[in-house]
Amino acid sequence: MTVTTKECARELLEVVPLIMTDIRSQMRSRRTLDLTVPQFRTLTFVDRNAGSSLSEVADHLGLTPPSMSKLVDDLIKQGMMTREDHPTDRRRIKLIVTRDGLTILEASRNGTLAYLSEKLGGISADEREVISKAMQVMRSVFTVSKRASDVT
Repeated sequence: MTVTTKECARELLEVVPLIMTDIRSQMRSRRTLDLTVPQFRTLTFVDRNAGSSLSEVADHLGLTPPSMSKLVDDLIKQGMMTREDHPTDRRRIKLIVTRDGLTILEASRNGTLAYLSEKLGGISADEREVISKAMQVMRSVFTVSKRASDVT
């Protein structure tokens, strides 16, 4: 049986949110109590997108620039993030996660990785192989899409 692109897309729309809800729940449950969920999400985004600007993070979190600025100021005061001048545009800044911020993120990721490993322990090696291959395909599809959109 051949799966159409529409059927494949429908599966993605149904399954990916389930997976992400579980992963987000685990990541959030492992954050320190000193961090709010938006602060944790900010650290995660900036860590994955080194040198992000305030507006990029605000867009990702769905916050206004003034709200984002306050949130980032609080993270800077806590020593989780720094703000630096952008090398080519003095009107912009770059956000960088500090070593303390990375320590918190790493602990959360390691705990979530252990959780997912345990959850996947209930399926066969063949099924894990299928998932791994599917993730490689998904990475290539969505990495190419992101690069194409960055060009336009």
